[in-house]
Amino acid sequence: MCTCMNFKTKDYYFGRTLDLDYSFNEKVVVTPRNYKFKLKFGKEFHSKYAFIGAATVVDEYPLYAEATNEKGLSIAALNFPENAHYNKENKEKINLTSYELIPWILGNFSSVEEAWYLLNSVNIVDTSFSKKIPASPLHWMLCDENHCLVLEPMANGLNLTFNTIGILTNNPPFSYHLTNINNYINLTPDTCSNRFSPKIKLTTYSLGMGAIGLPGDNSSGSRFVRTAFNKFNSIVEDDEENSISQFFHILDSVSIIRGTTMTKEKEWNVTTYTCCINTIKGIYYYKTYNNNQITAIRLTPENIHNRNLTIYNLEEHQQVKYMN
Repeated sequence: MCTCMNFKTKDYYFGRTLDLDYSFNEKVVVTPRNYKFKLKFGKEFHSKYAFIGAATVVDEYPLYAEATNEKGLSIAALNFPENAHYNKENKEKINLTSYELIPWILGNFSSVEEAWYLLNSVNIVDTSFSKKIPASPLHWMLCDENHCLVLEPMANGLNLTFNTIGILTNNPPFSYHLTNINNYINLTPDTCSNRFSPKIKLTTYSLGMGAIGLPGDNSSGSRFVRTAFNKFNSIVEDDEENSISQFFHILDSVSIIRGTTMTKEKEWNVTTYTCCINTIKGIYYYKTYNNNQITAIRLTPENIHNRNLTIYNLEEHQQVKYMN
């Protein structure tokens, strides 16, 4: 369970909630320029661009959940069980594993438009990183300041769909969410009037009644609608502090509280972290379930040109500012 979103004020922002019942030992990781990636079914490549995001590092290989490169191209992977379909190697295609897709895109391309041409030739291969790390069923949201694209590997191939809403959650496929949101066409942040019947005298007794019917549960369809309602009705000043604050407020509306959502394995699903990336300035902001103070890490000349990965541990302990 995850929610991904883009957001435009003066700058352009991208981020997500990561909702899991466990920690995958995530860190904030900067991959520098010219970092070598070995492909399972192709030649190695060296990253043309540096990128920053949350990843687990195994044997110096960053397994990214989401990231943004220095050109502002951003991508997030979200859970897509029962629908994700990976294939056997196809020698007429560009064969990538699910964990190779993020570094391949961010390391090689500067925009959605540039990536689009080769994405049409990509085949996602059903291969795990290792025996201990199986291939996760995923779909992805890929964005820059001008375009947003959903990538869904399904039985009929890798489906590429332009996403004008700029939001992605989990199952069902993206096409369902685009249809389902039409069910909420009557919602409004404004005060509502009586449309029930002119024969009955009905009046509002509280603010917010125009949004009665906005789903409040934690399902993917409901989180998609709730995020869209809050995002598109959001009013915010366009400076950095207000922009990131508003971004986190929107995603807080779909964050998972421990004890409210249980997995099939009887484990509690929670929002382990929420991130917001200023894709123009290369700043990665995040907060965790146990620490809701915002922490920021920048792309800098030092970590962009480093020979190795730069790894930052998450600040997991609650930070409190005492005033007396």
